[in-house]
Amino acid sequence: QVQLVESGGGLVQPGGSLRLSCLASGFTFSNYAMSWYRQAPGKERDKVATISSLGTSTNYIDSMKGRFTIARDNAKNTVYLQMNSLKPEDTAVYYCNVVRVGRNYWGQGTQVTVSS
Repeated sequence: QVQLVESGGGLVQPGGSLRLSCLASGFTFSNYAMSWYRQAPGKERDKVATISSLGTSTNYIDSMKGRFTIARDNAKNTVYLQMNSLKPEDTAVYYCNVVRVGRNYWGQGTQVTVSS
């Protein structure tokens, strides 16, 4: 079965950096685009970034451009989200996502808290 396991979240000061990881299993990782989403308290889950199956194309929401970088290592079945210049408004639970055969799969999420 599809499993997505996120890690790397934590508490960081404003202006700091974190790298999130998502280890995937149960499907042919290199065949699928992968995305990161986030959900802040009381808000909807929003897409942050997407990377194509071979990593040749990426997309970000405008507020992330220049601060966040999505990457993947198909040999390790892992997708990453490098987050720099973090702001308090980046505080959220971050989720890894894959759409496979028309169905969304999610990890359990990893909490990112940006606070001084």
